[in-house]
Amino acid sequence: MRKEDVPQDKSSLGSASFKELCYAVDENGEYITAKSTGWNPKKIALDNAIQEINERTERAMKRVVNNETSPIEYYMELNKMDVSILSSYVGVWSWRVKKHFKPSVFKKLSTKVLEKYAEVFNISVTELQQIKE
Repeated sequence: MRKEDVPQDKSSLGSASFKELCYAVDENGEYITAKSTGWNPKKIALDNAIQEINERTERAMKRVVNNETSPIEYYMELNKMDVSILSSYVGVWSWRVKKHFKPSVFKKLSTKVLEKYAEVFNISVTELQQIKE
């Protein structure tokens, strides 16, 4: 695309100072870099992804309130993680993380394990244990 055609649509990233670096062609046909504030197709895709994340987080919160899952699943969703990412940060197998989603198992977790999760989520153990809607 030509330099003057680099899209300057409003971005969902929220910061007016944030610009994405793109390649464009100048008036001499040479490749150059140009800054873009965003473009609509990317904005739509980003908005859809953020909406999906928010819905998953909300569903996880409801499941915690209904005692169907542990707060670990909620904080995992809130921090935009999946089981494999969370297990690598905490240093336990994925199947153990899934097991920790069970409220009965979560209540029996040692302080040491809870501290690992709390550290990953950047919260206190108390916040992890006493989740609020």
